[in-house]
Amino acid sequence: MNHLPTSEHVSRRFDLSQQFTALHKISVALSRSLDMGQTLQSMIQALYEHAFMQYGMVCLFDKTRSALFIEAIYGADSEVVKGFKNVRYRIGEGILGTVMSQQRSLVLPRVSDDPRFLDRLNLYDYNLPFICVPIPGPDGIPLGVLAAQPMELHEDRLPASTRFLEMVANLICQTVRMVGHMSIETEALRQERDTLRRKVKHQYGFDNMVGKSQSMRQIFDVIRQVAKWDTTVLVRGESGTGKELIANAIHYNSPRTLEPFVKFNCAALPDTLLESELFGHEKGAFTGAVRQRKGRFELADGGTLFLDEIGESSASFQAKLLRILQEGEMERVGGDTTLKVNVRIIAATNRNLEEEVRAGNFREDLYYRLNVMPISLPPLRERQEDIVELAQFLIAKLAAKQGRELRISDGALRLLMSYSWPGNVRELENCLERASVMSEEGLIDRDIILFNHSESAAMSPPAALHGLSQSSPHSQSQGDGDMDDRQRLIAALEKSGWVQAKAARLLGMTPRQVAYRIQILNINMHRL
Repeated sequence: MNHLPTSEHVSRRFDLSQQFTALHKISVALSRSLDMGQTLQSMIQALYEHAFMQYGMVCLFDKTRSALFIEAIYGADSEVVKGFKNVRYRIGEGILGTVMSQQRSLVLPRVSDDPRFLDRLNLYDYNLPFICVPIPGPDGIPLGVLAAQPMELHEDRLPASTRFLEMVANLICQTVRMVGHMSIETEALRQERDTLRRKVKHQYGFDNMVGKSQSMRQIFDVIRQVAKWDTTVLVRGESGTGKELIANAIHYNSPRTLEPFVKFNCAALPDTLLESELFGHEKGAFTGAVRQRKGRFELADGGTLFLDEIGESSASFQAKLLRILQEGEMERVGGDTTLKVNVRIIAATNRNLEEEVRAGNFREDLYYRLNVMPISLPPLRERQEDIVELAQFLIAKLAAKQGRELRISDGALRLLMSYSWPGNVRELENCLERASVMSEEGLIDRDIILFNHSESAAMSPPAALHGLSQSSPHSQSQGDGDMDDRQRLIAALEKSGWVQAKAARLLGMTPRQVAYRIQILNINMHRL
């Protein structure tokens, strides 16, 4: 027997249809924006347009001020919207404060029948119902309340409408918590970013540059000037002179300091990979290109790209690099879309590019494009007056790294100044780090200074252990002048019966010096 649908059944289906439509719109609003105010506004707008609930309002609880404050409202005129930020409800105050206090939903079949209704916004129809539900929190304490007024007086629909608003409140809870966590993380990242920027700014600031020689003071003046503009810079100098530090100083003291600083070593990859690394590639451009990848030029867009060892690049790479320097345009490998990039170029090389151009190994037009503002760094041997200050600076840096106090003796400084430093500042830093590791008490003296050794069995060049050959006239009797330092020490040990104290007297050294040199020169003492 067929039954005709009653008006009650039709009404229920109509309510469910409204609610499903509203929930769909709310889910869309949740996926579109991470801005909490905008998301909440869209959610309560969906209540009005699809669930026929007017003047939807979300109030969140502020723990610091111990009150509810309106976060979003829909349907009010502009004057009400301007002033709603100043409206607050204390715990237990009005309908909203009561729901917050009792932590359960409250339904008024008719607004005019409940004296607790405050209507501070002067919005609501006193002849219609009013529904207010708590927004659940993770610890059982509500995050706030959600309130809305049905547009028609149907008391039989109020329980279903209340359950519907409770579902929406659960969604709002997830939104508030997610956005809250993201806000905390974003603020932490912002603070970390600002801290790192200040640290980098200080690290590469002009005041932190070491060197009082005339040549270095002139270079610092040039860097201060060139940092202000987008001029292409070519930093030249031997390996270990600090070309990358100069590039850092230029970028972090330029108007591009907040933009990316991307470094790339042109000698680090074969020519087949070099183009992909710098210009990027499209998916499927070659075997293994499973996805699109941005190159260094795209990553540095708006900032600075440091091309180290530019003199090592191939002719085909130089041609592609010339185009992007001239036009500011490039294509990814395997792509046909022309991309515009705004990148400042700082290049560096330890080669004589003029000779490379004459030999045909480097394009002349690229050379002139890069050599707009050349900065030539002198080797350390040509500015020995900077060695003491550099050593003190590097020791302070090592002390901070090792978490202890380090000192260097005057004798050690004199020894450092007598050396030619073929590896420049990098070799000086390595030398001091080795010495600091060997210093148990934190004092670096000349006895533990060890210069870079060659690949041969001899651990150091002649100047490194200068004391072995010139410390005492007794040492001259231990062998002829062609003996190296290792052989001379072995001869002294053999003559003294492998007693280190006697060998030290023969060489005019201390027993500690002899013991240290036995260790670093890898002399086998098994005969003892």
